[in-house]
Amino acid sequence: MEGFGETLRAQDRSVATTRAYLADATAFSRWAEEREVLGPEAVTKQDLRDYLLFMTTRGDERSSVLRRRASLRSYFAWLLERGHVALDPAARLLAPRANHRLPKLVVREQLDNLLEDDWGEDEWAVLDRAVCEILYGAGLRVSELCGLNVASVDFAQGLLRVLGKGRKERLVPLHLKGLEAIKLWIDDARDDVARADSPMEALFFNHRGHRLGPRDVRRILDHRVARGHVHPHALRHTYATHLVEGGADLRVVQELLGHASLTTTQIYTHVSKSRLQKVHRQAHPRG
Repeated sequence: MEGFGETLRAQDRSVATTRAYLADATAFSRWAEEREVLGPEAVTKQDLRDYLLFMTTRGDERSSVLRRRASLRSYFAWLLERGHVALDPAARLLAPRANHRLPKLVVREQLDNLLEDDWGEDEWAVLDRAVCEILYGAGLRVSELCGLNVASVDFAQGLLRVLGKGRKERLVPLHLKGLEAIKLWIDDARDDVARADSPMEALFFNHRGHRLGPRDVRRILDHRVARGHVHPHALRHTYATHLVEGGADLRVVQELLGHASLTTTQIYTHVSKSRLQKVHRQAHPRG
């Protein structure tokens, strides 16, 4: 596992991807050990199929099962390359069909609560406002928001320089209110909450003076939403859906979201159709 981790880091994988791949490979190793599989060279394709079935049967999300399959394929390919196994049992390993459930969106009342309510003027209210404006206004992944630096914001052009999946960089426009929220944070609050050991290149800090993390973002939303729970990724889905409904070209939305494939972006056309059908059912006499 240590060698596998070193290779992932050498490949410039993100910290989150490296951590997930190692955790997935370790979890499989423990499962295989309980089945008295003696080592990687003893693992068969049937063992891997049984493991995927085990996770599916216990109710794991199919997206999680697919990611763990990708982790195991990467792990066993590495083992084969290093000569630890003679055959790769994970090659051409079939996985459960992905679950294409439509993403959950943030309802208008919750959006108004997030973006229009008066939260006060203390440092943390200023931070929370900037975070929420960026999540909905630029559609960033939480990891992308947490990775923003002060230098990532181009106030003159109204752009954010974002480091996305696969360490691919893209430029994302942000509306004026979002830029104003960031500027207020930088000018009036950021230095007040920074500590001696704070990473001064980071745009956002948490209460400990560290770079803002995904858990901090979830706590912000849980604290600021008056009724119900809003997952940070739901704001990204809502951003994309509102763009599509407003007539944005799908390839433009793909570029803004940082999707490698247009197929991933096309789900938002289905979301829009679904909402139209819901309105029709509720409003039309024969709906």
